[in-house]
Amino acid sequence: MSHFQVLAFLLFFQSFISCQQVQEQAVPMATADLQFISTNQQDIGKPKVPATNIIFQSFDGGHTWQDISAGLPSDRQVYSLLAQNGEVFVSNENGIYRSKITSETPVWQKEYLLNSAIYGIFPGHSGLYALDKYNSFLQNISKDIWVPVFSGLKGQYLRNVLETHDKTILVGTEEGIFKSTDQGKTWKHVYNDGWVMRIVESEGVLICTNEHGILRSTDGGEHWDLVVSEGGVGIEAEVIKGGFAAITYNTESKTRRVRISMDAGKTWQAIDADLPPSADIASIKQMGEYFFCGHPDGIFRSSDQGKTWELILPTIEKKVFNVSILGCVIYAMPRAGGC
Repeated sequence: MSHFQVLAFLLFFQSFISCQQVQEQAVPMATADLQFISTNQQDIGKPKVPATNIIFQSFDGGHTWQDISAGLPSDRQVYSLLAQNGEVFVSNENGIYRSKITSETPVWQKEYLLNSAIYGIFPGHSGLYALDKYNSFLQNISKDIWVPVFSGLKGQYLRNVLETHDKTILVGTEEGIFKSTDQGKTWKHVYNDGWVMRIVESEGVLICTNEHGILRSTDGGEHWDLVVSEGGVGIEAEVIKGGFAAITYNTESKTRRVRISMDAGKTWQAIDADLPPSADIASIKQMGEYFFCGHPDGIFRSSDQGKTWELILPTIEKKVFNVSILGCVIYAMPRAGGC
């Protein structure tokens, strides 16, 4: 989106808000409005119950955890979690909330322009991306300003987006992967054999998870090779120190497997022998020498490359923790069914 288009969008929004304010001042209150105000007045003075069990943080490698949900809506379903650039972001049915990363009680601020469900938040070199309920991507160009992007993908069922180190855009969809080298002006359909759940990049190698397993590309996403197909279905992929980690689902055993690759995604080894078998493992992350796994039983931690695991945060209401890590801080968000 050009600077002219962004300016036009902001001017339009400012004009729209002004018009709304004029209309609100001009229209007299209906009886229903007065009744609503009267009801609210009855609630004045009642203490609000702080939200709990929405998001947790740990500053000591998972030894202790702090519930930092207060300030978030307690009656909205949460969808995604991302920690980046000194902030943590949570999306729910009502938009996105952000807070500075701090060991004190955080102050959550809602993104003013976002008032509908946001199903995913994705990092980007040019600003965060958000996937909304209208199957559209929005990009955060400055605080509180989100603009629609990638209009050329209308009609595609969108799942995720990756902006690579050279600002190439790769979008995973129900119909495979689309690639753009001009910031979304034009698109090339570079993979068309099934849906794609997640795409990550490390040192020029791309890894993605799709309905056939784990795919790998070394030419910027132009061509993809299937490197893990055991049982089918790739769920999650992450960059770790010296390689990649991934979660796959075995359609025969009905369980999810956790794997790592230390040779740029060429070969993969399972690291879940000591984890309770489950069909709902949601995330695998690394911090220092530790691996953290979001599991239906809670969050597990391994200090020996997945040979053994210990439970460090038990499950809440049988939900599965999604995990995000920034520096030495761990964030955990319980979700029904995990990812």
